[in-house]
Amino acid sequence: MAGRRSDGIKNAARAAAGPERVTPTERTPGAGRAAPAKRAAQNERVERVERADAARNRQAVLRATEQLLAEGGGDHVSLDRVAALAGVGKGTVFRRFGSRAGLLQALLEERSRELREAIASGPPPLGPGAPARDRLHAFLDGLGAIAEGNTVLLAAHEQACAEDKYDDPSYRLWHGHLTTLFAAERPDLDAGFLAHALLAVFDGDLIRHLTTPGDPRRFTRSVQEMATALLGPA
Repeated sequence: MAGRRSDGIKNAARAAAGPERVTPTERTPGAGRAAPAKRAAQNERVERVERADAARNRQAVLRATEQLLAEGGGDHVSLDRVAALAGVGKGTVFRRFGSRAGLLQALLEERSRELREAIASGPPPLGPGAPARDRLHAFLDGLGAIAEGNTVLLAAHEQACAEDKYDDPSYRLWHGHLTTLFAAERPDLDAGFLAHALLAVFDGDLIRHLTTPGDPRRFTRSVQEMATALLGPA
């Protein structure tokens, strides 16, 4: 009797409390893992949007820097002017590039991106697989073309980055490549010094002075001849 009364009391309590509630995990097997997966997917979508926005902002900033260079040279470029022309906040420019020198470094890296990729993995003679002397002349032809087409940028870059010129990303890449090629051809010479000496003539004002409509490749041709003289007879 006591047992039946106890069961009746328990049943009455359950009825008063209403139907039993089932947890989400109990309702749908694996549902507990669905929420983190959904959040991860949402985070991934947000990151993709942010990366796309950052890429668009970067291009807008670099194009604004180009325009200001064309209009007034290096002295015309400032973070405030670039931000206003690009339609972004000054903080965005500062966080991404840090300074006027950073802007010019990034623009020079972009202008030389194809050359950088070609010497790393392109076909010979610019890319791997050709004799060092041939690669050297091909590299100077490509670098000279960039210099001849970007004299204003080069002059502004030299001025803005004068204090840490040898730590500039583009300079370090070019110097390293030239050093490797000189060392392969003339292991008896100071290849690092020869690379510095050759890059020293890539002066924006000098290039602008030598580049004329009648002889647009004079600078590049002269640099290649200089390199041949430094290497000596084949």
